[in-house]
Amino acid sequence: MAYATQTFADGNTLTAAMLTQIQDGVDDSHYSNAGAHNSIFRGKSLGSSVTSTQAGYISAGTFTDLFVGDYWTISSTNYRIGAFNYWYRCGSTDMTTQNALIVTDGNMYSAPMNASNTTEGGYAGSAMYTGDDCTVSSVTYTGLTNARSTIASAFGSYLLTFYELLTNAVTSGYPSGGAWYACTAELMTAEMVYGSGIFNPVSTGTVVPYNYRVGKSQLPLFALAPQYINIRASWWLRGVVSASYFALVSGAGYASCSNASGVSGVRPFFLIS
Repeated sequence: MAYATQTFADGNTLTAAMLTQIQDGVDDSHYSNAGAHNSIFRGKSLGSSVTSTQAGYISAGTFTDLFVGDYWTISSTNYRIGAFNYWYRCGSTDMTTQNALIVTDGNMYSAPMNASNTTEGGYAGSAMYTGDDCTVSSVTYTGLTNARSTIASAFGSYLLTFYELLTNAVTSGYPSGGAWYACTAELMTAEMVYGSGIFNPVSTGTVVPYNYRVGKSQLPLFALAPQYINIRASWWLRGVVSASYFALVSGAGYASCSNASGVSGVRPFFLIS
């Protein structure tokens, strides 16, 4: 767009070059990359479904008119952009697809990690991950199964499979083993939320915990707008804290952990393109 010089009543003048520079500063087409779009929180509604145009901008890696905090409202759930290209070039299978990482604004529902207070088998061995029936206080839960189904229905062919290292063994309260798993929707890590593994067991000089993960840095959404961490309800993270505790975000907004049989929120993340 061409601009003409503008002179105001007070005698000040904006030249065409100045106006063009101002426009360039707000026109995202001049910053067609993940880094720029990860640096701006906007919070705009993107409609009730992902359009082919929006998906095209993601897969092209331009992310035109898409910013951190923007969201789709599908069946009364807000699905909010948490990061762009967070998983790019990661995984046992190289993620070469440009992508957007999505989180829900709140919990999709609540469930325990396991039927008893154990972290045996790590996150990958938990009822939350496997979706096996898990009964606590006479109520039966199915972990992430319903969330994965709902997300697949809402995002269809735009949903990506990604590969992540998940813990699958715990020894004396320390995560002691893991493997690569094909994922579609998973619980977040503490690092993705807080920027650090606050409750992760650390090396004792003899024991080196299995803390390997791709989800190793804070999502831009939570860095730019930390109020989206604090939803006044507790929600699970997938980190093993001890022989009986998994990590979580408390309803009061602080970093915490809880017994594996406790019933807390299910708030997964996933990737689209």
